[in-house]
Amino acid sequence: MKTKSELLKAARAQVPEVTPAELARQASKPVVVDVREKQETDQGILPGAKVVPRGYLELRIEEAVPDHDADIVLYCAGGTRSLLAARTLQDMGYSRVRSMAGGYGAWKDAGLPVETPVKLTEAQRNRYSRHLLIPEVGEVGQAKLLKSKVLLIGAGGLGSPAGYYLAAAGVGRLGIIDDDVVDESNLQRQILHTTDRVGMPKTESAKKTIQALNPDVAVDEHRVRLNRDNALELFSKYDVIVDGSDNFGTRYLVNDACVILQKPNVHGSIFRFDGQATTFIPGGGRPCYRCLFPEPPPPELAPSCQEAGVLGVLPGIIGLVQAVEAIKLVLAKGEPLVGRLLLYDALEQRFREVKYVRDPDCPACGDHGMKELLPEYTEASCAVAPRRATA
Repeated sequence: MKTKSELLKAARAQVPEVTPAELARQASKPVVVDVREKQETDQGILPGAKVVPRGYLELRIEEAVPDHDADIVLYCAGGTRSLLAARTLQDMGYSRVRSMAGGYGAWKDAGLPVETPVKLTEAQRNRYSRHLLIPEVGEVGQAKLLKSKVLLIGAGGLGSPAGYYLAAAGVGRLGIIDDDVVDESNLQRQILHTTDRVGMPKTESAKKTIQALNPDVAVDEHRVRLNRDNALELFSKYDVIVDGSDNFGTRYLVNDACVILQKPNVHGSIFRFDGQATTFIPGGGRPCYRCLFPEPPPPELAPSCQEAGVLGVLPGIIGLVQAVEAIKLVLAKGEPLVGRLLLYDALEQRFREVKYVRDPDCPACGDHGMKELLPEYTEASCAVAPRRATA
Protein backbone atom coordinates (compact mmCIF):
# COMPACT_ATOMS: atom_id res chain seq x y z
CA MET A 1 0.00 0.00 0.00
CA LYS A 2 1.26 3.49 -0.90
CA THR A 3 0.26 6.80 0.61
CA LYS A 4 -0.78 9.78 -1.46
CA SER A 5 2.64 11.38 -0.88
CA GLU A 6 4.41 8.26 -2.05
CA LEU A 7 2.26 8.07 -5.18
CA LEU A 8 3.01 11.70 -6.00
CA LYS A 9 6.73 11.24 -5.35
CA ALA A 10 6.80 8.23 -7.70
CA ALA A 11 4.84 10.15 -10.35
CA ARG A 12 7.22 13.12 -10.18
CA ALA A 13 10.15 10.77 -10.64
CA GLN A 14 8.64 9.30 -13.82
CA VAL A 15 6.65 12.14 -15.39
CA PRO A 16 8.44 15.19 -16.82
CA GLU A 17 6.94 18.56 -15.89
CA VAL A 18 6.72 21.74 -17.96
CA THR A 19 6.07 25.26 -16.67
CA PRO A 20 3.31 27.42 -18.18
CA ALA A 21 5.92 29.77 -19.67
CA GLU A 22 7.79 26.87 -21.27
CA LEU A 23 4.58 25.46 -22.72
CA ALA A 24 3.55 28.85 -24.11
CA ARG A 25 6.97 29.29 -25.79
CA GLN A 26 7.09 25.79 -27.30
CA ALA A 27 7.21 26.11 -31.09
CA SER A 28 5.77 22.69 -31.92
CA LYS A 29 2.44 22.66 -30.14
CA PRO A 30 1.68 19.51 -28.13
CA VAL A 31 -1.75 18.03 -27.54
CA VAL A 32 -2.97 19.77 -24.38
CA VAL A 33 -5.46 17.85 -22.26
CA ASP A 34 -7.46 19.35 -19.38
CA VAL A 35 -8.27 16.67 -16.79
CA ARG A 36 -10.38 18.87 -14.50
CA GLU A 37 -14.09 18.39 -13.84
CA LYS A 38 -16.79 20.26 -15.70
CA GLN A 39 -17.50 22.87 -13.03
CA GLU A 40 -13.82 23.81 -13.22
CA THR A 41 -13.50 23.91 -17.02
CA ASP A 42 -16.60 26.13 -17.18
CA GLN A 43 -14.40 28.91 -15.73
CA GLY A 44 -11.90 28.65 -18.59
CA ILE A 45 -9.45 26.36 -20.36
CA LEU A 46 -6.14 26.69 -22.19
CA PRO A 47 -6.70 27.66 -25.86
CA GLY A 48 -7.25 24.55 -27.97
CA ALA A 49 -7.19 22.14 -25.03
CA LYS A 50 -9.07 18.86 -25.18
CA VAL A 51 -11.23 18.26 -22.12
CA VAL A 52 -11.07 14.73 -20.68
CA PRO A 53 -12.06 14.71 -16.98
CA ARG A 54 -9.81 12.58 -14.75
CA GLY A 55 -12.71 10.29 -13.88
CA TYR A 56 -13.15 9.37 -17.55
CA LEU A 57 -9.49 9.43 -18.56
CA GLU A 58 -8.98 5.72 -19.15
CA LEU A 59 -12.29 5.46 -21.03
CA ARG A 60 -11.95 8.49 -23.32
CA ILE A 61 -8.30 9.37 -23.84
CA GLU A 62 -7.82 7.04 -26.82
CA GLU A 63 -10.74 8.70 -28.58
CA ALA A 64 -9.40 12.17 -27.85
CA VAL A 65 -5.74 11.29 -28.57
CA PRO A 66 -5.49 8.06 -30.59
CA ASP A 67 -1.74 8.46 -31.31
CA HIS A 68 0.19 6.87 -28.43
CA ASP A 69 3.38 8.63 -29.59
CA ALA A 70 1.84 12.11 -29.59
CA ASP A 71 3.44 14.85 -27.48
CA ILE A 72 0.88 15.32 -24.68
CA VAL A 73 0.74 17.83 -21.84
CA LEU A 74 -1.86 17.28 -19.11
CA TYR A 75 -2.97 19.92 -16.66
CA CYS A 76 -5.39 20.24 -13.76
CA ALA A 77 -6.07 23.03 -11.26
CA GLY A 78 -2.75 22.89 -9.40
CA GLY A 79 -0.62 20.19 -11.00
CA THR A 80 -1.36 17.20 -8.75
CA ARG A 81 -4.12 15.33 -10.57
CA SER A 82 -2.36 15.83 -13.88
CA LEU A 83 0.80 14.16 -12.52
CA LEU A 84 -1.16 11.09 -11.49
CA ALA A 85 -3.12 11.13 -14.74
CA ALA A 86 0.11 11.31 -16.76
CA ARG A 87 1.44 8.29 -14.88
CA THR A 88 -1.73 6.43 -15.84
CA LEU A 89 -1.23 7.33 -19.50
CA GLN A 90 2.31 5.98 -19.33
CA ASP A 91 0.89 2.69 -18.09
CA MET A 92 -1.50 2.75 -21.06
CA GLY A 93 1.42 2.98 -23.49
CA TYR A 94 1.63 6.73 -24.15
CA SER A 95 5.32 7.47 -24.61
CA ARG A 96 5.56 11.30 -24.50
CA VAL A 97 3.46 12.54 -21.60
CA ARG A 98 4.18 15.60 -19.45
CA SER A 99 2.34 17.45 -16.71
CA MET A 100 2.08 21.23 -16.44
CA ALA A 101 3.51 22.40 -13.11
CA GLY A 102 1.14 24.59 -11.14
CA GLY A 103 -1.79 23.73 -13.41
CA TYR A 104 -4.43 26.12 -14.67
CA GLY A 105 -3.91 28.42 -11.69
CA ALA A 106 -0.26 29.01 -12.56
CA TRP A 107 -1.11 29.52 -16.24
CA LYS A 108 -3.73 32.14 -15.42
CA ASP A 109 -1.54 33.87 -12.82
CA ALA A 110 1.15 34.23 -15.50
CA GLY A 111 -1.30 36.28 -17.59
CA LEU A 112 -1.39 33.72 -20.39
CA PRO A 113 -4.48 33.49 -22.62
CA VAL A 114 -7.49 31.38 -21.69
CA GLU A 115 -10.72 30.45 -23.45
CA THR A 116 -14.08 30.57 -21.72
CA PRO A 117 -16.25 27.77 -23.10
CA VAL A 118 -19.74 28.64 -24.23
CA LYS A 119 -22.16 27.51 -21.56
CA LEU A 120 -25.13 25.52 -22.80
CA THR A 121 -28.46 25.90 -21.06
CA GLU A 122 -29.88 22.95 -19.17
CA ALA A 123 -32.42 22.45 -21.94
CA GLN A 124 -29.63 22.40 -24.52
CA ARG A 125 -27.65 19.91 -22.46
CA ASN A 126 -30.65 17.61 -22.48
CA ARG A 127 -31.40 18.07 -26.18
CA TYR A 128 -27.83 17.54 -27.36
CA SER A 129 -26.75 15.10 -24.64
CA ARG A 130 -25.68 12.42 -27.11
CA HIS A 131 -23.47 14.94 -28.91
CA LEU A 132 -21.89 15.97 -25.64
CA LEU A 133 -20.72 12.40 -25.06
CA ILE A 134 -18.72 12.36 -28.30
CA PRO A 135 -15.17 13.70 -27.81
CA GLU A 136 -15.11 15.12 -31.36
CA VAL A 137 -18.20 17.21 -30.57
CA GLY A 138 -18.66 17.82 -26.84
CA GLU A 139 -19.73 21.23 -25.54
CA VAL A 140 -17.16 23.09 -27.63
CA GLY A 141 -18.36 21.45 -30.83
CA GLN A 142 -22.01 21.89 -29.97
CA ALA A 143 -21.36 25.58 -29.35
CA LYS A 144 -19.80 25.76 -32.85
CA LEU A 145 -22.91 24.18 -34.33
CA LEU A 146 -25.18 26.61 -32.48
CA LYS A 147 -23.14 29.53 -33.84
CA SER A 148 -22.96 28.19 -37.39
CA LYS A 149 -24.91 29.40 -40.42
CA VAL A 150 -25.73 26.99 -43.23
CA LEU A 151 -27.52 27.87 -46.48
CA LEU A 152 -29.70 25.26 -48.21
CA ILE A 153 -30.18 25.61 -51.96
CA GLY A 154 -33.68 24.22 -52.26
CA ALA A 155 -36.25 22.87 -49.80
CA GLY A 156 -37.01 19.85 -51.98
CA GLY A 157 -35.85 16.25 -52.07
CA LEU A 158 -32.28 16.88 -50.87
CA GLY A 159 -32.88 20.05 -48.88
CA SER A 160 -35.60 18.36 -46.82
CA PRO A 161 -33.54 15.60 -45.13
CA ALA A 162 -30.41 17.76 -44.99
CA GLY A 163 -32.28 20.66 -43.41
CA TYR A 164 -34.24 18.46 -41.01
CA TYR A 165 -31.14 16.77 -39.60
CA LEU A 166 -29.04 19.92 -39.53
CA ALA A 167 -31.80 21.50 -37.47
CA ALA A 168 -31.95 18.50 -35.17
CA ALA A 169 -28.16 18.69 -34.72
CA GLY A 170 -28.44 22.28 -33.54
CA VAL A 171 -27.13 24.31 -36.49
CA GLY A 172 -28.01 27.75 -35.21
CA ARG A 173 -29.14 29.42 -38.43
CA LEU A 174 -30.49 27.80 -41.57
CA GLY A 175 -31.09 29.82 -44.69
CA ILE A 176 -33.36 28.32 -47.36
CA ILE A 177 -33.49 29.50 -50.98
CA ASP A 178 -36.58 28.30 -52.86
CA ASP A 179 -39.22 30.19 -54.84
CA ASP A 180 -41.55 27.19 -55.36
CA VAL A 181 -44.72 26.12 -53.56
CA VAL A 182 -45.56 22.71 -52.11
CA ASP A 183 -47.15 20.37 -54.65
CA GLU A 184 -48.82 17.07 -53.85
CA SER A 185 -46.25 15.25 -56.01
CA ASN A 186 -43.49 16.55 -53.70
CA LEU A 187 -44.75 14.67 -50.67
CA GLN A 188 -43.38 11.30 -51.78
CA ARG A 189 -39.85 12.51 -50.93
CA GLN A 190 -39.81 16.09 -49.57
CA ILE A 191 -40.27 15.36 -45.88
CA LEU A 192 -40.24 18.97 -44.67
CA HIS A 193 -43.74 19.39 -46.12
CA THR A 194 -47.18 17.97 -45.28
CA THR A 195 -50.45 17.40 -47.09
CA ASP A 196 -52.21 20.35 -45.48
CA ARG A 197 -49.48 22.69 -46.82
CA VAL A 198 -50.04 22.02 -50.52
CA GLY A 199 -49.89 25.43 -52.22
CA MET A 200 -47.83 26.99 -49.39
CA PRO A 201 -44.39 28.46 -50.24
CA LYS A 202 -41.79 25.81 -49.57
CA THR A 203 -39.65 28.12 -47.45
CA GLU A 204 -42.62 28.83 -45.17
CA SER A 205 -43.50 25.16 -44.88
CA ALA A 206 -39.87 24.24 -44.16
CA LYS A 207 -39.63 26.90 -41.48
CA LYS A 208 -42.72 25.59 -39.71
CA THR A 209 -41.34 22.04 -39.66
CA ILE A 210 -37.85 23.02 -38.55
CA GLN A 211 -38.94 25.33 -35.75
CA ALA A 212 -41.42 22.76 -34.49
CA LEU A 213 -38.51 20.32 -34.24
CA ASN A 214 -35.94 22.68 -32.70
CA PRO A 215 -36.70 26.19 -31.44
CA ASP A 216 -32.93 26.85 -31.11
CA VAL A 217 -32.72 27.17 -34.90
CA ALA A 218 -33.36 30.47 -36.67
CA VAL A 219 -34.66 30.03 -40.23
CA ASP A 220 -34.10 32.63 -42.95
CA GLU A 221 -36.61 32.43 -45.78
CA HIS A 222 -35.18 33.47 -49.15
CA ARG A 223 -38.24 33.15 -51.33
CA VAL A 224 -36.38 33.98 -54.53
CA ARG A 225 -34.88 32.26 -57.54
CA LEU A 226 -31.10 32.09 -57.26
CA ASN A 227 -29.36 34.01 -60.04
CA ARG A 228 -26.21 35.98 -60.84
CA ASP A 229 -27.69 39.13 -59.34
CA ASN A 230 -28.31 37.75 -55.84
CA ALA A 231 -25.98 34.75 -55.39
CA LEU A 232 -22.96 36.55 -53.94
CA GLU A 233 -25.00 38.63 -51.52
CA LEU A 234 -27.00 35.63 -50.29
CA PHE A 235 -23.98 33.33 -49.90
CA SER A 236 -21.83 35.88 -48.08
CA LYS A 237 -23.95 35.57 -44.91
CA TYR A 238 -23.36 31.83 -44.39
CA ASP A 239 -20.50 29.51 -43.41
CA VAL A 240 -21.40 26.46 -45.53
CA ILE A 241 -23.52 26.08 -48.68
CA VAL A 242 -25.49 22.85 -49.14
CA ASP A 243 -26.51 22.49 -52.78
CA GLY A 244 -29.67 20.46 -53.29
CA SER A 245 -30.62 22.15 -56.56
CA ASP A 246 -32.31 20.18 -59.33
CA ASN A 247 -30.65 21.59 -62.45
CA PHE A 248 -27.17 21.98 -63.86
CA GLY A 249 -27.47 25.71 -64.39
CA THR A 250 -27.95 26.36 -60.68
CA ARG A 251 -25.17 23.94 -59.77
CA TYR A 252 -22.66 25.84 -61.90
CA LEU A 253 -23.83 29.14 -60.42
CA VAL A 254 -23.55 27.79 -56.86
CA ASN A 255 -20.05 26.54 -57.63
CA ASP A 256 -18.87 29.83 -59.11
CA ALA A 257 -20.26 31.92 -56.24
CA CYS A 258 -18.61 29.60 -53.70
CA VAL A 259 -15.26 29.80 -55.50
CA ILE A 260 -15.35 33.61 -55.54
CA LEU A 261 -16.40 33.84 -51.88
CA GLN A 262 -14.22 30.89 -50.74
CA LYS A 263 -17.23 29.11 -49.24
CA PRO A 264 -17.44 25.31 -48.80
CA ASN A 265 -20.01 23.76 -51.14
CA VAL A 266 -21.60 20.41 -50.24
CA HIS A 267 -23.09 19.00 -53.43
CA GLY A 268 -25.70 16.28 -53.93
CA SER A 269 -27.77 15.05 -56.87
CA ILE A 270 -30.29 12.24 -57.47
CA PHE A 271 -31.95 10.45 -60.39
CA ARG A 272 -34.20 7.40 -60.38
CA PHE A 273 -32.16 4.95 -58.24
CA ASP A 274 -28.81 6.77 -58.43
CA GLY A 275 -27.31 9.42 -56.20
CA GLN A 276 -24.06 11.37 -55.96
CA ALA A 277 -22.42 13.50 -53.29
CA THR A 278 -19.15 15.37 -52.94
CA THR A 279 -17.71 18.44 -51.23
CA PHE A 280 -15.86 21.37 -52.75
CA ILE A 281 -13.61 23.57 -50.59
CA PRO A 282 -12.11 26.39 -52.67
CA GLY A 283 -8.38 27.12 -52.60
CA GLY A 284 -5.38 25.04 -51.69
CA GLY A 285 -5.24 23.30 -55.06
CA ARG A 286 -8.58 21.60 -54.46
CA PRO A 287 -11.02 20.98 -57.35
CA CYS A 288 -14.41 22.56 -57.93
CA TYR A 289 -17.62 21.42 -59.64
CA ARG A 290 -16.40 22.59 -63.05
CA CYS A 291 -13.27 20.44 -62.66
CA LEU A 292 -15.51 17.43 -62.17
CA PHE A 293 -18.11 18.36 -64.81
CA PRO A 294 -16.64 20.93 -67.24
CA GLU A 295 -19.88 21.07 -69.25
CA PRO A 296 -23.45 19.92 -68.59
CA PRO A 297 -24.44 16.73 -70.40
CA PRO A 298 -26.74 17.00 -73.43
CA PRO A 299 -30.48 17.00 -72.55
CA GLU A 300 -31.04 13.53 -74.02
CA LEU A 301 -28.61 12.09 -71.43
CA ALA A 302 -30.13 13.98 -68.53
CA PRO A 303 -33.93 13.89 -68.61
CA SER A 304 -35.82 15.68 -65.87
CA CYS A 305 -37.28 13.98 -62.81
CA GLN A 306 -40.74 14.75 -64.18
CA GLU A 307 -39.81 12.65 -67.21
CA ALA A 308 -37.80 9.89 -65.55
CA GLY A 309 -38.85 9.82 -61.88
CA VAL A 310 -36.91 9.34 -58.64
CA LEU A 311 -37.19 6.77 -55.84
CA GLY A 312 -38.76 8.60 -52.90
CA VAL A 313 -36.28 7.40 -50.26
CA LEU A 314 -33.17 8.08 -52.37
CA PRO A 315 -32.86 11.79 -51.47
CA GLY A 316 -32.95 10.80 -47.80
CA ILE A 317 -29.71 8.89 -48.23
CA ILE A 318 -27.90 11.54 -50.27
CA GLY A 319 -29.32 14.45 -48.26
CA LEU A 320 -28.05 12.90 -45.04
CA VAL A 321 -24.60 12.44 -46.55
CA GLN A 322 -24.70 16.17 -47.26
CA ALA A 323 -25.80 16.92 -43.69
CA VAL A 324 -22.93 14.85 -42.30
CA GLU A 325 -20.46 16.69 -44.53
CA ALA A 326 -21.79 20.09 -43.42
CA ILE A 327 -21.52 19.16 -39.74
CA LYS A 328 -17.96 17.88 -40.22
CA LEU A 329 -17.02 21.16 -41.88
CA VAL A 330 -18.48 23.20 -39.01
CA LEU A 331 -16.69 21.06 -36.43
CA ALA A 332 -13.48 20.85 -38.51
CA LYS A 333 -13.43 17.11 -37.89
CA GLY A 334 -12.93 14.11 -40.12
CA GLU A 335 -12.11 13.89 -43.82
CA PRO A 336 -14.61 15.60 -46.13
CA LEU A 337 -15.48 14.27 -49.59
CA VAL A 338 -13.02 16.63 -51.28
CA GLY A 339 -11.75 15.22 -54.56
CA ARG A 340 -13.97 12.18 -54.03
CA LEU A 341 -17.34 11.66 -55.71
CA LEU A 342 -19.48 9.24 -53.71
CA LEU A 343 -21.80 7.26 -55.98
CA TYR A 344 -24.80 5.34 -54.63
CA ASP A 345 -26.79 2.71 -56.51
CA ALA A 346 -30.00 1.91 -54.63
CA LEU A 347 -30.86 -1.08 -56.81
CA GLU A 348 -27.53 -2.74 -56.05
CA GLN A 349 -27.42 -1.21 -52.52
CA ARG A 350 -23.84 -0.27 -53.21
CA PHE A 351 -21.58 2.74 -52.68
CA ARG A 352 -18.48 3.37 -54.73
CA GLU A 353 -16.06 6.26 -54.95
CA VAL A 354 -14.46 8.08 -57.88
CA LYS A 355 -11.50 10.39 -57.29
CA TYR A 356 -11.00 13.59 -59.26
CA VAL A 357 -8.48 16.44 -59.23
CA ARG A 358 -8.32 20.14 -59.94
CA ASP A 359 -8.07 21.16 -63.58
CA PRO A 360 -5.44 23.92 -63.95
CA ASP A 361 -7.40 25.17 -66.99
CA CYS A 362 -10.73 25.27 -65.12
CA PRO A 363 -12.49 28.57 -65.93
CA ALA A 364 -13.61 28.90 -62.30
CA CYS A 365 -10.75 27.73 -60.05
CA GLY A 366 -7.88 27.19 -62.52
CA ASP A 367 -4.58 29.01 -62.76
CA HIS A 368 -6.31 31.80 -64.66
CA GLY A 369 -9.69 31.52 -62.99
CA MET A 370 -12.65 33.88 -63.13
CA LYS A 371 -12.67 37.39 -61.69
CA GLU A 372 -16.48 37.54 -61.72
CA LEU A 373 -19.34 35.09 -62.07
CA LEU A 374 -19.35 33.18 -65.34
CA PRO A 375 -22.41 33.30 -67.64
CA GLU A 376 -25.35 31.19 -66.48
CA TYR A 377 -26.63 28.07 -68.17
CA THR A 378 -30.32 28.36 -68.91
CA GLU A 379 -31.34 24.71 -69.44
CA ALA A 380 -33.06 22.81 -66.63
CA SER A 381 -32.55 19.18 -65.72
CA CYS A 382 -32.60 17.41 -62.38
CA ALA A 383 -30.66 14.31 -63.39
CA VAL A 384 -27.33 13.32 -61.96
CA ALA A 385 -24.47 13.61 -64.38
CA PRO A 386 -24.24 10.49 -66.54
CA ARG A 387 -22.04 7.71 -65.21
CA ARG A 388 -19.65 7.88 -68.15
CA ALA A 389 -18.86 11.49 -67.17
CA THR A 390 -17.75 10.48 -63.65
CA ALA A 391 -15.71 7.37 -64.27
